[in-house]
Amino acid sequence: MTVRVYVWRVPRTKIPAMFWSMAVDRRQIRKKADFAKMLGTGDGRDFRMQSADLTRWAAIIDSPEPVVPPMRGAVTSCTLTLEPIASRGTWAGQEPFKVAAPAGGDGPVAVLTRARLKAGKALAFWRAIGPVSPAVAEAEGLHCAFGLGEAPVGFQGTMSVWRSAADVVRFAYRRPEHAAVVARTAEVGWYAEELFARFRVLGIDGDREVIGWRDGQ
Repeated sequence: MTVRVYVWRVPRTKIPAMFWSMAVDRRQIRKKADFAKMLGTGDGRDFRMQSADLTRWAAIIDSPEPVVPPMRGAVTSCTLTLEPIASRGTWAGQEPFKVAAPAGGDGPVAVLTRARLKAGKALAFWRAIGPVSPAVAEAEGLHCAFGLGEAPVGFQGTMSVWRSAADVVRFAYRRPEHAAVVARTAEVGWYAEELFARFRVLGIDGDREVIGWRDGQ
């Protein structure tokens, strides 16, 4: 199974066209793909809803053959080609990523997290993750990270690419800020639905600046 993540940037004059695309083009893409989501993005420094970047958009598409989103008005873009190595949870009631490859091996790893917040839990969630965002930016082995969302409130996610699986584990369980949020998730029950998926990075094509690429600390 191959999953492609398309990320592109548009000038401010094309932002209205992208809102139109989110409403119209997603239906056409879903007809051609096994799973497809068109998404807005956050600026990569802060995953709260205030960080929405209306000049950058994304699509996650699983299809036997490449299905490229319209990317209306794009001036630059980047495509991540991924292979699922672990997936737990659902997205809109689906289990979208079928794992066929073993999780071993070296090389870059991409991580997708996505959650639908329960009504009445959003405020507590945003307060809890406040300390996490700065910690992500400083994480060892991080190549890039940005927020993803289907809607400004309630439907939230992140995409990140790491130097290795060991770097992911180090951040998730050994950074106190993130570990505290993980521990509180079961206790508080913020999510009505959640998904965690990990991928082997098969290729990155295009302008890596679009995804905020860095070499990793």
